Amino acid sequence: MDAEQLRLQRLASDVEERAVLCHKLLKSDIPTTSVTGSIMGLFLAISHARLEGLKEQQEPSDKIIECLREANLRLPNFHAASIVLASSLYNRYCMAYSNDDYEEGTTILDKVIRAPGPEDRFGLVQPQKVAMLLVTLFAQARSSMFGKPEYLEEAIYRTRMALGDASLERILPPVTKYALAAAAAILQMRRLEDLGTGIGPQEAHPRNLGVSGHPSFQDLTASLTELNAVRPSRDLTTSLNDLNSDNYMKHITALTSINYITDGEELEEAIKYCRLLLAFSHHDSNLTHLATIAGMALRVHLHRAFLFTNKIEYLNEAISVLRDHFNAQGVQRADSSVLFRLIESLSTRYDLLRCGEDYNELMQLFSTVASIERLRTPDWFLISCSWAGLARLSGHSSTLAAYDCAMSLMQDTLTVAPTLDTQHFRLVAIRDGCKSLPLDYASYHLSTGQLARAIETLERGRALIWSEMRGLRTSIARIRAKDSHLADTFASVNKKLEMLTFQLTLSLNSNGDGRDGGSVTMGPFGRLVMKQQELLDDRNKLISQIQELPGFENFLKSPSFDNLYSAAARGPVIIINHCRWRSDILILSHNSPPSLIPTADEFYGRATKLRGRLLGARKKNTWALDSAQYEDALSFVLKELYELVGQPVIKKLNELSVPEQSRVWWCPTSVFCSLPLHAMGPIPSDDGFGPPRYFSDLYIPSYTTTLSTLIESNNSGSHTLGKPSILLVSQPGPTLPGARGEVKAVQGLQTTSTKVTTLISAEATPTTVLKGLRDHRFAHIACHGELEPGKPFDASFKLFGEGRLSLFDIVRSQLPDAEFAFLSACHTAELTEESIADEALHLAAAMQYCGFRSVVGTMWAVVDGDGQGLARNFYKQVFSDRQEGVSYYERTAEALRDAVKILRRKRDVTLERWHWYLLVFCSMPLTGRGTDSLSHVQRNTATARRTPGKHKLLIGIEPGAKDTVSNVTPSIQFNTDNLLRVVPA
Repeated sequence: MDAEQLRLQRLASDVEERAVLCHKLLKSDIPTTSVTGSIMGLFLAISHARLEGLKEQQEPSDKIIECLREANLRLPNFHAASIVLASSLYNRYCMAYSNDDYEEGTTILDKVIRAPGPEDRFGLVQPQKVAMLLVTLFAQARSSMFGKPEYLEEAIYRTRMALGDASLERILPPVTKYALAAAAAILQMRRLEDLGTGIGPQEAHPRNLGVSGHPSFQDLTASLTELNAVRPSRDLTTSLNDLNSDNYMKHITALTSINYITDGEELEEAIKYCRLLLAFSHHDSNLTHLATIAGMALRVHLHRAFLFTNKIEYLNEAISVLRDHFNAQGVQRADSSVLFRLIESLSTRYDLLRCGEDYNELMQLFSTVASIERLRTPDWFLISCSWAGLARLSGHSSTLAAYDCAMSLMQDTLTVAPTLDTQHFRLVAIRDGCKSLPLDYASYHLSTGQLARAIETLERGRALIWSEMRGLRTSIARIRAKDSHLADTFASVNKKLEMLTFQLTLSLNSNGDGRDGGSVTMGPFGRLVMKQQELLDDRNKLISQIQELPGFENFLKSPSFDNLYSAAARGPVIIINHCRWRSDILILSHNSPPSLIPTADEFYGRATKLRGRLLGARKKNTWALDSAQYEDALSFVLKELYELVGQPVIKKLNELSVPEQSRVWWCPTSVFCSLPLHAMGPIPSDDGFGPPRYFSDLYIPSYTTTLSTLIESNNSGSHTLGKPSILLVSQPGPTLPGARGEVKAVQGLQTTSTKVTTLISAEATPTTVLKGLRDHRFAHIACHGELEPGKPFDASFKLFGEGRLSLFDIVRSQLPDAEFAFLSACHTAELTEESIADEALHLAAAMQYCGFRSVVGTMWAVVDGDGQGLARNFYKQVFSDRQEGVSYYERTAEALRDAVKILRRKRDVTLERWHWYLLVFCSMPLTGRGTDSLSHVQRNTATARRTPGKHKLLIGIEPGAKDTVSNVTPSIQFNTDNLLRVVPA
């Protein structure tokens, strides 16, 4: 132990001894006025110890805290006692992060802030302002250590209020004001990164905090060297600060500007400066503040310097600095950013050198992260994905634990976002993990022969947003039979959460905090986050109570294979897991165990290329889809699909004794979501003669996003056998000439005793359409659809004038009587850029969510004249008398297949004009119909699109899934978002 440590230890002992004596005096019968002097002496001793750097060495002892508590009780109006106690609790909180310390300290400070009087009688200037600053530091410390969104909002709110208080600004030194402004910018950037809302990165630049540029790091380094050379005649800190903050501010500005350096040489100079500043701080404890910032800068930017220069010494130093800081903090105090950067740097070096020591340290760090529950969920998720990938690549025993951890966190990720669009932003931000993790984990189970576990995993990992929202519309009928009060309370909380979730973030994205009657008010988005977390806590408690009821043990839990098995009750379900580790085809049958069809090594790459070729040809021939070039590309894709998927599937179906013309359901993943599996072929006939046959000639195919959707449909309860009424919505015009023929075909159904309500042109407004949807079981919509890039919830049907019926409007509706929708409009199943294919965020899915059991839609374009004939033949089949006793919406799959066959018989009909036609068979509406055990799980989706003058129907569920994985050697990679992932060979 060196002399400095001995000095600080003696100082701590003296303060504690003084606290023990003061505590005895306070507990005695001596009048309060007689012990005030001793109390003030203790306060001064504590303040002196902190100035000497004691707070950096150890947390305040329990004896000191107890004495200060007693002083606060004996002197309730003595603000100095309150602030010293709160300050001690703050110091201890920053060491141990006890929520009790946080609650006690902030409660004391809030009481001081609300107390009247500008000045303490013992000379403490504006104690309310000091308390405001200290409570802000409390909130910032909690937010930096814990990942809860409500903590972030509390820190933003407290920091803004401190910055906006003019009287506080007058008493703060410039360095403190700058630190507050920088903290506000960092907090806003965190909100932007997590939720996509708040200020942009440019607003967090020091120039926008009142700082213009930064001094030369070479000049600052030289000034430090010169100042150090004249010691001890002049104290370095005095030279820097000299009670005149201009010079000190230059160093603060430079340190916080390193984030914005884009020049490699300048970054190297900045690192030299940080090293020198840290070296000087070892000899002068008064440089602690600057040294702390310099240490943070080194931890962040040494890895950047390596990327700029490829000098391995920077990477080695980054690892050393980060490791030392992590070890000094300890696991329970570890900063998630430090952990993430340490893992990032170690992974980079392991990728370069394949050092066994780095590998062992990485695996230890991964397991350590899994034990720290307070980390921000997105960071924890990304780290867990990296852990799973590396563990599997090396055959480590923690592979299963890593995958389990990552899957749980993927589902938890949405809870950090209060609204639908912020939830979507959160998923897009971690899309590399979200889109591959379920497939990777399922492939791991398949590699060990656990087919049931693989199916469960795939079920958990898709359509997360729809699943979350459906959970808020869970049926409570069975719960009410057991406990009506519990059921009603649960329904009420669900309704409040749903209303909150459906709020538009843009309308809430106000940074304006204010005061209401003298009390501080939080901005609307902050209040939204706080309310959401409060409701989520209430809901989780209610779910736990429900799960304690007999028969409800699995309520709202992920369904087990024993439940999922029944999805194949009406026909086989064919699951394709497209994964870079290994790809497989699974067939789920009701009367036999799941069947596994292994695929060749080139399966993954061939499928990826097929999707790329098809979408590339479509993009190249957007306005010439009847061209020979596009026909050749489509023909090639369908033929390859048959060889890749169709041939082995048909063979297996024959082995399972599944007769031709049976219903089958496709449940694809990844690129297969946008490939026409139903149209695979041509399939050779047994005798070699006859017209070409395709998969839909042998079977009646539909698509489903999840198995749970089929289970809900099988458990649909009572069937309505009466003929349904139809709502017809259309906006015919020059850009949609075929719509008039389509309208005529649907209106012609009126003669079959089926009521058709028509909303055309000016009659079709968002209000009238939504009302009509509530009053009709069938809907046929023929108009334009529109997309907003990157904003799937802004997708809309274009109605009369400037009217728009958006996806957002649709999902807020509940249509308990809805059964079938025919969406003949553009973009109704098209994903916006950056969306995740498996999430299926489009208009067709919105129609299903609000209640429709089945949806037919359009995705690609064909000759517009096909619409009238297709609609006429489709409804003719639906309303025929040959399927008596079968609900009309259940007839739609075979009716559509037969209508497409009629279209194919027309002369000169190309592949492009029929290959996308299909119906997606959906589950029943949730309200009052879904089963309690599965109603929270996502329902299957439909797809649809229409372009001006042309239209056609799609077999697939999700178009345009973007998967750019290429074959690479095993390596650990960082994408542009700095998200670690492991790519197998």
